Amino acid sequence: QVQLEESGGGLVQAGGSLRLSCAASGRTFSGSNVGWFRQAPGKEREFVAVITWSGNPYFADAVKERFTISRDNAKNTVYLQMNSLKPEDTAVYYCATGISRSYGRSDAYNYWGQGTQVTVSS
Repeated sequence: QVQLEESGGGLVQAGGSLRLSCAASGRTFSGSNVGWFRQAPGKEREFVAVITWSGNPYFADAVKERFTISRDNAKNTVYLQMNSLKPEDTAVYYCATGISRSYGRSDAYNYWGQGTQVTVSS
């Protein structure tokens, strides 16, 4: 079992930055992909970014050039750095871990955190 806990969410003005953290406990996720998804009110959960077990990052088109993702396996933590935030980035952000290569699909992930709220004001 892996327990994931997100942190770092909050309220920020448009153009600002936030760094989300996803900390794992119970079992290391060094051999797994770690993805970030988000869900805005009334919308489906959508893929944001993933960092593979080998360290390769992939991003949704909506966040490319603005978001970066990194992992610190020694700390069992993955970070999502979000820059140039827009009101449309407002959502609950979830991290998840899995081993499937279907990175953009939520069913590719086995374990999920509870989410952290990100609100971007205009």
